[in-house]
Amino acid sequence: MGVVDAWAETGTAVADSVERGRAGEAEAPRAHNKPRRSGSWRRALLAALVIGAVVIPLSAAARPEIPAPAPAALAPLTAATLAETYAANGANAAEASRMAAADGDERRAAADRAMADPDRQLLAYDGRGPGLATEVLGDLAHADRIAVLVPGSDTSLDTYDRFRATALNLRRQLTHDALNSRTAVVSWLGYDTPRTVSATVLTAGRADQAAPRLREFIRQLRGITGRTARIALLCHSYGTVVCGRAAVGLDVSDLVLVGSPGTGADSAAGLRTSARVWAARGADDWVGDVPHVSADLFGTTVGFGTDPVSPEFGARVFAAGAGGHSDYFSPGSASLANLARIVLGETTEVTHA
Repeated sequence: MGVVDAWAETGTAVADSVERGRAGEAEAPRAHNKPRRSGSWRRALLAALVIGAVVIPLSAAARPEIPAPAPAALAPLTAATLAETYAANGANAAEASRMAAADGDERRAAADRAMADPDRQLLAYDGRGPGLATEVLGDLAHADRIAVLVPGSDTSLDTYDRFRATALNLRRQLTHDALNSRTAVVSWLGYDTPRTVSATVLTAGRADQAAPRLREFIRQLRGITGRTARIALLCHSYGTVVCGRAAVGLDVSDLVLVGSPGTGADSAAGLRTSARVWAARGADDWVGDVPHVSADLFGTTVGFGTDPVSPEFGARVFAAGAGGHSDYFSPGSASLANLARIVLGETTEVTHA
């Protein structure tokens, strides 16, 4: 099978997910056992996307300009400056809401307004364009177990609530499993994610841009938590490509890949990280239909290589149950239970696939 034909098969899976109403990285419950349909139009769609990825110079997708202030000027992040940081970013989100409303963008105004809630804890905020945000759930300054969530495609301020839902579900699971533990969950929307159906989602361009930002964020996080806190990096879908690109020398204890199309590395050892590398895929995740190939076409690498749940990759593969691409953090799921165990360091309790 040629590379274009292989990636056209990916189009079948992606198009099916769109038809199911769960394109992108939404984390809401989805209908099970809906039959998949194939068609030549999907093959043509993905062939066109691949051609676009390798022939047309890569650039950010055109998006309407959304007025918003520049990010707040902040003191260096430390435990002592957290309250000041949260307040400044909340004020920035409130101003972004006013500007968006004045421009007639009620959807973005509402998203910014929700972020400006005084009870939210924003480590970073940028309301311009698709938007960037880093939010903390829990007492970060005193946490000794921290989960950092890295999202995949179609995540922006306009869709942030579904990403936040994953963090809330994990936070509740951690509290349930270890009531007296000191944990925090961080949702890191620190990069411009690609669209699910786009040329950019087939290449590592956005991940290469995001990786230095993620490394810098983990460095800043250490300035707050100190050296003794254990940080687990939980990466979903295209976010696993970001984490794979950032992995070298990253100061985390665990690197978790769920719903991954591949990381760009041939093996867990190829990530060159001292962290424990975990991987999982739900039985109904359409990523299982994605051809895990990588090829250089016209100077651009398309695809992300070895499947992280395959034996040859060498990750610690854990059970994710029957869920689909958007179900890894669903309450009551095997995947969420195992993710919480990894974050808490209860690795012997993790159930394996």
